[in-house]
Amino acid sequence: MDEKDYSLWHKIKTFINNEKERPNFHEREIWFCSLGSNVGFEQDGRGEDYLRPAIIIRKFNKQVCLVVPMTRNVKEGIHYFNFSYKDGATSAAILSQIRLIDAKRLSYKSGNISKEDFGKLKEKLKQLIA
Repeated sequence: MDEKDYSLWHKIKTFINNEKERPNFHEREIWFCSLGSNVGFEQDGRGEDYLRPAIIIRKFNKQVCLVVPMTRNVKEGIHYFNFSYKDGATSAAILSQIRLIDAKRLSYKSGNISKEDFGKLKEKLKQLIA
């Protein structure tokens, strides 16, 4: 595995924490989030802002939410949920990477997962956790 330099991510994370305002968000929305440069096999964000799309599973309050990161690659197995949301392209929610984030990490909204797919996604998460 390549060595990571966390110094750039640390500067961005400091800005997010100290300067950024929390946007208004809702469950079922898909947002690009600053998930950062993480440890080991945790999903990293990409690009200069370390962004990754994620589905908002639960809004606890205006400050925090539970999200599931996504990938453009179709994946099979109990740890993934494949669905289409934009231009018919298939994406996969990476269920094993579910995490709580501060809403300050939300950068911009990309779309919504359908109500039907959202219900299926939540059922699959329940099966994975139970």
